[in-house]
Amino acid sequence: MGPQVRLRSRRLPEAAGPRAVRRRAGRAGPVAGSWRAPACVGRRIAARGLTLIEVMIVVLIFSFGMLGLVGLQARAFQFSVNAEDSNRAALLASEMASAMWNNGSTTLDAAVITTWQARVADATGRGLTGGQGAVVVNGNVANITVQWLPPGQDAAVPHRYVTEVLIPVPVP
Repeated sequence: MGPQVRLRSRRLPEAAGPRAVRRRAGRAGPVAGSWRAPACVGRRIAARGLTLIEVMIVVLIFSFGMLGLVGLQARAFQFSVNAEDSNRAALLASEMASAMWNNGSTTLDAAVITTWQARVADATGRGLTGGQGAVVVNGNVANITVQWLPPGQDAAVPHRYVTEVLIPVPVP
């Protein structure tokens, strides 16, 4: 005779009845008097860690999105400043062209041109940063050039606005 195998039997309380046996066979819960951790407890702990990783990934994606929006806002501001400077250059060139039309000739006094160039260079007033104005007259055609340095960009590449004014010669 080989070793004896002894089977343990557990006696259920009489009050439990046949449902206790069914409950023990299924995974509905422990039988009265015994406690055993459910099999899913280990999975719950792992799920908590997985949720934390998911939240961290969402925060990371959200922060990249916010960085993109900040960069977009900075570029929009830069384009706005460039548009304002271009508009100001056009207004300054138009001011010189109006002075020529009022005079009826492309030739103006040196004092008028010097005053206009000072206004172009005055960045604190209505002028431009690093602004320079030039008027080149060729007969009854004048080329008006306004040049400036855009803020925060390479100073080696200035922006330039050029307009050509034709003042008709009066017919006698």
